[in-house]
Amino acid sequence: MSALRPHRRWCSCPSEDALRTGSISTSSAALAELLPGDGGRKPAQCGAQAAPVHLDGRMGDQKESLRKITHTLAVKNEEISNFVCTLKQSLENLEANSGRVQEDLESEFSALHAVLGEMKESMLTRIKQERASRTYELQSQLSACSKALESSEELLELANQTLCSAEADGFTQAAKDIKDSVTMAPAFRLSLKAKASDNMSHLMVDFSQEREMLQDLRFLPVPATPEIQVSECQVCDNTVTVVWTLPEPDSKIDHYILEHRRTNHEGPPRIREDYPWMVLEGIREKEHTLTGLRFDTRYMTFRVRACNKAVAGEFSEPVTLETHAFTFKLDAGSAHQNLKVEDLSVEWDSSGGKVQEIRKEKNRTNSPMHSPARTALMSPKRAPTARPGRDRFTAESYTVLADTMIDAGHQYWEVRFDKESKAFAVGVALRSLGRFDQLGKSSASWCIHLNNWLQQSLTAKHNNKARTLDCPIPASIGVYVNYDEGLLSFYNAKTKVLMHSFKTKFQQPVIPAFMVWNGSFSVVTGLQVPSVVQSGQRRNSGTSSSNASLT
Repeated sequence: MSALRPHRRWCSCPSEDALRTGSISTSSAALAELLPGDGGRKPAQCGAQAAPVHLDGRMGDQKESLRKITHTLAVKNEEISNFVCTLKQSLENLEANSGRVQEDLESEFSALHAVLGEMKESMLTRIKQERASRTYELQSQLSACSKALESSEELLELANQTLCSAEADGFTQAAKDIKDSVTMAPAFRLSLKAKASDNMSHLMVDFSQEREMLQDLRFLPVPATPEIQVSECQVCDNTVTVVWTLPEPDSKIDHYILEHRRTNHEGPPRIREDYPWMVLEGIREKEHTLTGLRFDTRYMTFRVRACNKAVAGEFSEPVTLETHAFTFKLDAGSAHQNLKVEDLSVEWDSSGGKVQEIRKEKNRTNSPMHSPARTALMSPKRAPTARPGRDRFTAESYTVLADTMIDAGHQYWEVRFDKESKAFAVGVALRSLGRFDQLGKSSASWCIHLNNWLQQSLTAKHNNKARTLDCPIPASIGVYVNYDEGLLSFYNAKTKVLMHSFKTKFQQPVIPAFMVWNGSFSVVTGLQVPSVVQSGQRRNSGTSSSNASLT
């Protein structure tokens, strides 16, 4: 064994000492994995017989093991150091929070003492007022009775003196005077019933119930964490109804706080988000409906917490609901030169053609980037981008397309238009719609067309065929596209009454298309398919008008 001692000192390391003293949690098994050799058996004795190459190789392996152990120790030390900082911060927070709740408790008891003091003063004042009032009544009655008694005693003495008199001449007159005095005596006009009672029992108090309530005072518990019931939440008609429950009933809860944020991914929100939390406070029920939303992102994340009079509980686990809706903008680069596009609004501009001619002249001498014509045509909110490989619509095709195509699912949007427009159309078109093509006059577009030129008419158009619609002209039109089923329907946007449906099979993606002449319109996007429209489409799935029926 003596031969092993130098070798043991040579191959020992600080990490092994740390393991023996318990300063690091790395197990002996883990250490054995890091050390090379025979898995923890005693090392061979060092002697002159060992080959130098073998010793160098073994030393290199042990150095590598030492590096690994050192790295493990450094990582553990960093973890412990971070945990120490956390504990110190927790101690500071504990001190501050305990001081805060102690101050709150003293404040509440001071307020309670103040209320009791005010109640005591009020009740004592009531007793004093009652005593003073009754004292006045009784003293007044006592004074009147004392005066009447004194008068009666004087009259009684006079009567006795008269009876004892022996003179007959004055007796008759004296007796008459005494009789008249007795008749008018105050004693006979007094009420011998006390005007006030000396009983004060109606002002006695019994605080036994209140005393029990005070003895039952406890620290207010933190409300439990609610749980959002995803299966009961609803997303429809651009509203979201969020429903939640509590693990157990809690009569102390005063209200709930609901927070929501827009997001573009499923599941819980990330640590950093582009959109902030929107806060809704003072909710009394365990559900809430958000209305008037514009769904310009695919998902919305929700969380809720319960609050009592003093403290708010923890937020529930975030729940993400799909709030998909069709959102697009108008492609100003596709718009006819007479159409002035401003975001989602379009207005007829009769000077557009003249501006184009001016631009052509300016192009011969000046840079088109700073020409007046270019400035006049560009939208202040969104720079126009021409359709790839195509020019803008021209001639009598006063058309503008959206910037988003539909190649699956079902979508819905609404158009508000000026009914005084000379002509207006809304529908969908293939991306291949020609620059000279008018909506509804080719096989690449479907639309509803309003004509106010010579006589007013509302028609459904496709492939240069038209059908007159016998329905009132609405203030706005809702457009519904079910791409997979090849269905295009138009609705009165306010009443959701079906105006017309096309039944076809879309061979290519379609894109929202619009036309206006001497008028204006605006588009509303970010709308979900209304539930009335969905149910109506299911009922009318076998009765929709077809393309072949257009004449």
